[in-house]
Amino acid sequence: MDQKLAGKIALVTGASSGQGAAEATLFAQAGARVILSDIADDAGEAQAASIRDSGGDAHYRHLDVANEDEWRALIENIRTESAGLNILVNNAGIPLRGGSVTNTKLEDWNRLLSVNLTGAFLGIREAAPLIRDSGGGAIVNTGSIAGLTGHFATAYSASKWGIRGITKSAAMELVDWGIRVNAVHPGLVHTPLVEDSVDFVKALTDQTPMERGASSEEIAKVVLFLACDDSSYITGHDIAVDGGFTDIGGYWRVLKQVMAQPDQKI
Repeated sequence: MDQKLAGKIALVTGASSGQGAAEATLFAQAGARVILSDIADDAGEAQAASIRDSGGDAHYRHLDVANEDEWRALIENIRTESAGLNILVNNAGIPLRGGSVTNTKLEDWNRLLSVNLTGAFLGIREAAPLIRDSGGGAIVNTGSIAGLTGHFATAYSASKWGIRGITKSAAMELVDWGIRVNAVHPGLVHTPLVEDSVDFVKALTDQTPMERGASSEEIAKVVLFLACDDSSYITGHDIAVDGGFTDIGGYWRVLKQVMAQPDQKI
């Protein structure tokens, strides 16, 4: 494939499986040296080895994104071993679909925000100076359609709306450092996070105009676009990758319902 990231060094969090693994794999195929990070060490090491076996340059490092000290240690390690960093993908995240505003436990709220939002904040704060010192680059945050619309899981939704805010603030503050900051907002993606959620997957598929979920590779291609120079004039932007759910989903359902009955008045 085109070497859009040739000579670049990229850090992807939550890279042991799912979207993060697909992003790390695609980045390596595009010529980047990729540092995969996660708390699932065995899976992360295996994923990095798989990328190397395919001819890519990949290395795994343990990282709990909610831990400030681990972020500092990892960035210092990258500074020492790789002598630079050009791309950060804040992909690590955890779900909490069952928690409404009235029954979410504080410990669950705090844990989810610490990973989904604080993790991205720490990543930007710790990595941005090294990206600046490396000549600039790109940061891509992983949001969700739960941060673009009303959503039923209060803590998860709050974390993803927060991703939008931190993306725009960071883009504003870091533009003088030559760092672009954007966010990708997936809809339904077939990853291990949803593999046991049969009813959820069916309901979301039924509400998606393209009537299917995305593969991790489809999301990774958009992340690659935001990370490479093809998007060199884009910053502070939200990109929904959701099969049309956010922009046309409601009226698409109305259209299908009405058009299915020719005698209905439109």
